[in-house]
Parts: sequence; structure tokens; C-alpha cells
Amino acid sequence: MLDKVSSIVEKYNRDKGLIVSILQDVQEEFRYLPKEALQQVSTELDVPLSQVYAVGTFYKTFSLEPRGEHVVHVCMGTACHVRGAELLLEKMERDLDVTRGKTTKDKKFTLEEVRCVGACALGPIVIVDGEYHGNVKLDHVDNVLKKYAG
Repeated sequence: MLDKVSSIVEKYNRDKGLIVSILQDVQEEFRYLPKEALQQVSTELDVPLSQVYAVGTFYKTFSLEPRGEHVVHVCMGTACHVRGAELLLEKMERDLDVTRGKTTKDKKFTLEEVRCVGACALGPIVIVDGEYHGNVKLDHVDNVLKKYAG
């Protein structure tokens, strides 16, 4: 793990000002920010570990817990909410046996709710790994999840 982190830091020429980009690459590599990786970034950049943690916990996009192979976002903005997004989210929680904000035991899916993705006309929206699924109905949830379960 430490060799991968070192090569990521080196890719950014050990520039302390690029810590967000470095952490983004670390998270992409490991699907979260492992403690050991944060310690290595701190050492490599010669910045306090508390500063690295501050960045890693400030931005919602970062996670200190392992994330699933597929990240499912359910938009809970007003337009999606009034069109049944809460019911979609509840169905996914049941079907995946996971609560929002958590990762399934098999590490296949992380289920998250987001406030608004700016695609209100297509609501309710489910986004899996950056792929938008619009006008999702309860009976579409199974097909959406099956696409990524394999």
C-alpha cells in the first residue's frame, strides 16, 4: 500500500498545495482513505497528520471507511423527493440489507443519499458510479441494481 501512496504523492511532485488531488487519487486507488495511507501522505508531504485528516474529513466526497465497489447515490432534492425518492431509498436499503451511508457486508455497494444533482426534470434520479438513471420507479430498482451486481 505504501508504495502506491508514495507514487501518487510523487505524481504531484510532493506539492503540499495539491493535497486534495492527492487524497482523491488515494481514495480512487483504495475506495476510501485508509489510516496508513493518510499517515504516509503526511510523512511524504511533511505536513502534520492533523492537517491531512482535516482535509480528508472536510469534504463529503472523502470516506474514512471502506466503500463498496459500486456507489449508489439517490437524489433527495425537492423534485426527486416529491416524486418518490424516499421510497426508492427505503427499497434499496431493504434489497441491499444496508442503511444509507453504509456499505454492504460483501463490499459490493455503498448506498448514499444526496441533496440535489441538478437534474430535476428526470427525477427521481439514482446515480450508480456516475451513471444517471432517471425517472426511476419502484419496479425499476431491481433492474438498476442487477446491472451492477454481477
